[in-house]
Amino acid sequence: MEAYFDNAATTAVFPEVKDIMIKLMDEDYGNPSSLHMKGVEAERYIKTATTQIAKELKCQEKEIVFTSGGTEANNMAIIGGAMAHRRAGKHIITSEIEHASVSATMDFLAKEGYEISVVGVDSVGKLKLDELKATLRPDTILVSVMYVNNEIGAIQPVEEIGKIIKDYNSSILYHIDAVQAFGKLRFTPKKLGADLLSISGHKIHGPKGSGVLYIKEKTLIRPIIYGGGQQKAMRSGTENVPAIAGMGLAAELMYKNHDAKMEHIRGLKEAFIDKVTTLENVFDNSGEAPHIASVSFVGIRSEVMLHALEERGVYVSSGSACSSNKPHVSNVLKAIGLDNTKLESTLRFSFSEFNTMEQVEYAVQVIEEILPVFRRYIRK
Repeated sequence: MEAYFDNAATTAVFPEVKDIMIKLMDEDYGNPSSLHMKGVEAERYIKTATTQIAKELKCQEKEIVFTSGGTEANNMAIIGGAMAHRRAGKHIITSEIEHASVSATMDFLAKEGYEISVVGVDSVGKLKLDELKATLRPDTILVSVMYVNNEIGAIQPVEEIGKIIKDYNSSILYHIDAVQAFGKLRFTPKKLGADLLSISGHKIHGPKGSGVLYIKEKTLIRPIIYGGGQQKAMRSGTENVPAIAGMGLAAELMYKNHDAKMEHIRGLKEAFIDKVTTLENVFDNSGEAPHIASVSFVGIRSEVMLHALEERGVYVSSGSACSSNKPHVSNVLKAIGLDNTKLESTLRFSFSEFNTMEQVEYAVQVIEEILPVFRRYIRK
């Protein structure tokens, strides 16, 4: 049996998404900027995808900009927002558990003369709101936080964070990295108070290389890609029509029968945690997100456990997929205060609607079989 439990890294595309992308590459392959019918047909697909995304976010279609993924959306929001507002100040706030596409962008801006303040989190990965309040300053121009943490599944109180920011100064840009939240939680940027919000297609059974940045109407932000002026000059370059159409359809399908899907996914996660934590020296670090479980197998290095599971057809992650191929200690796990034994032995299991309880039971069975082998080896 095979059990793919790395859905926070990427998901299998919906069959309908694959079909529409093949059709676009095989038949309706025109450049959407072309004036002939092939171009008009391609433009129609972009319009449909825009409508689909805007419907799920309950926003205006003109507030949607398609990107190559969550990383570009985060870069566009942070760099574009910072550059547009630098005359008002150069102070930016983020958290200590952000995705690399945010933290590395902050490092870049720090080298460009911006001052970056990093707010801490508590033992369950929630932003320390009192610390955020104390960090806000008259020259603060941007706050960027993630909605759902990609490693442990902690859900930030993003609506409350937005209120704190806007009550202090309504001109401060508020950016939410919602890559792990979109498709799993129901929300609207307006209700959260977001000026900018990033989402990604391949986390919701859409294609890799697809993403969206929501830009609230009248929000001042500078482009970071220049050229032919596509997408209202906000993001130049010929649109990736197959990816855009695939992402739009994936968003629509993801929110169809959404409550039942999330109940299924959450049931898988909870059943897995309930079963696996009955085993010796196995601990749960998971947040409230329905699809992400973080589990420590104390005494066994995460890479060793990962490959032992892989040999039996169980696919998981030792952290964020963007950095898990490089030896490092997770900043997220350090931030929530895990001791060294857990820091070195934590795996992420992440679930989708394509997973089954049979797969969960198989994974637990495999873990039950391989743990005693490792334990005996360690004790020698």
